[in-house]
Amino acid sequence: MQAKRNFVYGLHAIHAVIERAPERLLELWLAEPRDDARARELTARAQAAGLRAQIVSPAVLAKFVGDVAHQGAVAAVRPLKAWDEADLAAGLDALTEQAFLLVLDGVTDPHNLGACLRTADAAGVHAVVLPRDRAAAVDGVVRKVAAGAAEFVPVASVTNLARTLDMLKSRGIWVAGADGHADHSLYAADLKRPLAVVLGAEGAGMRRLTRERCDFLVKIPMQGWVDSLNVSAAAAIALFEARRQRSS
Repeated sequence: MQAKRNFVYGLHAIHAVIERAPERLLELWLAEPRDDARARELTARAQAAGLRAQIVSPAVLAKFVGDVAHQGAVAAVRPLKAWDEADLAAGLDALTEQAFLLVLDGVTDPHNLGACLRTADAAGVHAVVLPRDRAAAVDGVVRKVAAGAAEFVPVASVTNLARTLDMLKSRGIWVAGADGHADHSLYAADLKRPLAVVLGAEGAGMRRLTRERCDFLVKIPMQGWVDSLNVSAAAAIALFEARRQRSS
């Protein structure tokens, strides 16, 4: 049986692979009508990296990635190695600055996961931690939404999230859970320390064992009638508040 190929699609996501890890690029296809400045730039950068773009029909791209907004550009890449618990520990050991992690408990929608990865990359998060049994797979949809971030932010898929949080705490990393029923505001919390920000799925929130492992809980103050945010929006607010404090 032929091994399943790993595709990245969308101009920005493919640009990110060429810029940061050109050795991972295996093949590149562009749709026939695509001959604008962005496509020409992508072709030139791929050629500089030693790879010639193949011009194919849109139907060929649809065979590769299905009915998605691929922008007329698809690439086959060597997959980014998924981390496990041992890789996460090794990554923490290699840090030369305070750890900054995002933990997602039960985020199963690939669009939300992709948006969270994009935010995590922008905020300077060192790794994203997911439970192996309750998370969306890092597939082509996630990569497209993440706009290149999924190719570079390590994603640690762990067997037991509660045990992993205990490991983080044993390494001096504070675990902060975002919970709409928390007593304390996100903006009043000290987020300048080694930190793992934990968010749960929309509606259900964090699982009980996950919540019990948190050192403290914070809420995002809400002023309107809506009492909760999309998890990717909440992740953006929490991570950039932490980044603001850490940069001050």
